[in-house]
Amino acid sequence: MRGELAALAAACLWATATVLFGHIGKQVSPSVLNLAKGIIALTLVLITLLVLQQAPTGLDGRAWGLLLASGGLGVGLGDTLYFTSINRLGPRRALLLETLAPPLAALLALGFLGEVLSLRSWAGIGLTVLGVVWVISERVPTGSTLVRPRWQDAMFGVLAALASAGAAVLSRAALANTVIDPLWSTLLRLGGSLVVLLVILRSQGPLPSPRAIVPNRRVLAWLILASFLGTYLGIYLQQTAFKFAATGVAQALLATSPLFVLPLAVAMGDRVSWRAVGGALLALVGVVLLVMGQ
Repeated sequence: MRGELAALAAACLWATATVLFGHIGKQVSPSVLNLAKGIIALTLVLITLLVLQQAPTGLDGRAWGLLLASGGLGVGLGDTLYFTSINRLGPRRALLLETLAPPLAALLALGFLGEVLSLRSWAGIGLTVLGVVWVISERVPTGSTLVRPRWQDAMFGVLAALASAGAAVLSRAALANTVIDPLWSTLLRLGGSLVVLLVILRSQGPLPSPRAIVPNRRVLAWLILASFLGTYLGIYLQQTAFKFAATGVAQALLATSPLFVLPLAVAMGDRVSWRAVGGALLALVGVVLLVMGQ
């Protein structure tokens, strides 16, 4: 139960942070934004570890490798692919493809970790994914003409989902049945992601200057808040979920993030349709089945 609650809390925080990152993204490019949030979150984790004086118990060479690879694959490469998918397909189509991550994670965990889920859990995953898909695939009035995406563009979303699923399996392999604290695993994942991001940015040209990363104090304030909620707390809770819940279950609950955007949209004055409410309720039934299936 602890892992499932952590996954839902992470999904809620990611939804809040997504709204904040959406505003910041109008002034900062996606790759630079990804780097900035990683640096801020890594700094916060280091400060927390120093304050708590927490030793890195249980971290052997295998765990180090798995967690660094998980961060590089899921946060560094995966988030970059996801941001590219948003740019090429739009946020709704990108989110739609991201819902492939839970079943992919469950299949990868079955093949590499031997995790077998019950039929009730598989049904819960299916309903959760269906509810999320129903919400985010809804047509929204727009002033621009929608262009049918090319399969090459869609592949960015598919690869982002695959990277997310693979990273989940790597984290689960490192954390399951160990004494490794999720805070240390968060530190290693963020470290791995920053290495990959620096390689990606360097391949695109000179590294961005501090002024390019944070153009003004207002952006810095929002960036710190969004990074604290979505990256620092969000990844810590994600690692807690992977430690105490099966990979497919944790990934399915983490994928409910788009549903938490609905009350935020209402609070900001947006109109939410009955279809969106119905999809949220359907996903909620899936969440209940997932928890009961454990």
